[in-house]
Amino acid sequence: MYKYIVEGGHPVKGRVAASGNKNAALPCLAAAVLAREPVVLKNIPEIEDVAVMIEVLVHLGAQVKKLGSHEWSIDPRSIERQDVPAEQSRKVRASLLFAGPLLARFGQAILPPPGGDTIGRRRIDTHLLALQELGARITMEGVLRFSAPKLKGAPIFLDEASVTGTENAIMAAVLAEGRTVLRNSASEPHVQDLCLMLNAMGAKISGVGSNVLYIEGVPELGGCEYAIGPDFMEIGSFIGLAAVTRGEITIEGVKAEDLPPLRVGFNRLGISWELKGGNLYVSSNQLMKVSADLGGQIPKIDDAPWPGFPPDLTSIMTVVATQTEGTVLIHEKMFESRMFFVDKLIGMGARIVLCDPHRAVVSGPARLSGALLVSPDVRAGMAMVIAALCADGQSTIQNVYQIERGYERISERLKALGAYIERIENC
Repeated sequence: MYKYIVEGGHPVKGRVAASGNKNAALPCLAAAVLAREPVVLKNIPEIEDVAVMIEVLVHLGAQVKKLGSHEWSIDPRSIERQDVPAEQSRKVRASLLFAGPLLARFGQAILPPPGGDTIGRRRIDTHLLALQELGARITMEGVLRFSAPKLKGAPIFLDEASVTGTENAIMAAVLAEGRTVLRNSASEPHVQDLCLMLNAMGAKISGVGSNVLYIEGVPELGGCEYAIGPDFMEIGSFIGLAAVTRGEITIEGVKAEDLPPLRVGFNRLGISWELKGGNLYVSSNQLMKVSADLGGQIPKIDDAPWPGFPPDLTSIMTVVATQTEGTVLIHEKMFESRMFFVDKLIGMGARIVLCDPHRAVVSGPARLSGALLVSPDVRAGMAMVIAALCADGQSTIQNVYQIERGYERISERLKALGAYIERIENC
């Protein structure tokens, strides 16, 4: 296990390439199970969650080869097993994404309850209800068992716009007999990546990018080559880092259509950027002042299903708000434990009132001091890194495995930008 030693007070400066979207890579890796021919996936980030999904594919019997930096070949023709191992399931919640493809191709799937981030209750009922609508029988006696001799298309209304629930339903429906209409579906860029990859394999999915998907089942899917898009959550993290350290960075390889929700949130905190082709430039000259609502009312930054502000960035925005002049309400609606990390920020000197598990009022700017921190999940962990880099003095961040699950070689990349951060063994 490793920890980070961070010295704050040094502005970041330079260029950094955006990694591939973690939340696209994981379902696309699972979707390779559906193919009857090899699949080549490009722009796959080198992170712990990807490594775990690769381990699951190997366990199932797939032939997996790394072709180069961020590029993998998966040959699913040799898959013989339909069970996801417990060790990998505990490590990453995305292991649940194997349910749909295994069920669709082999008629059964066995999965332990998934692990992942500790950010409150994360129900999986949406997954189960969608698969049941397609004809799956599901039992749970220690493990989840899915079975269906043949899936059949159906009209499905998801009880919530769950990203992974939508993805599981899509992967099952593409091989189901007949037509599936999936309403109240998630439409995030990573869901779109999955749909486009499946279409490249021969699936018939229309409505991509909307909350209603039309899926015509096909008998089988072939192989493909597909490059996933950039990780806009990582891009948002780098924007926040540049702002709070008064730094200047260029983020390479961004996708302009992913950015409007981020722009709305950051603009409320007096932070802006320029787009130059496929690059995003954040200057050191930021207003860093809360833009009040009409009449001087305290504004709100709240998350919502796409194209609303991404839930995964509320932790980052909370830290940014501590360095911004004015008061803002951060409202994270989805997970009842995600905001608890603000206790650590308060201990560093932040002026935050935690109203309830979902809402925090942040007043800034506050002078933060270094502290001993423990990463509870991917995004809160990165938020702590950002807080430590703008604080006075030294911070120690433990449980960095949770950060490295979602951010590729983050300590190396931050050092290349001038950050004072060391990754050392936690003895």
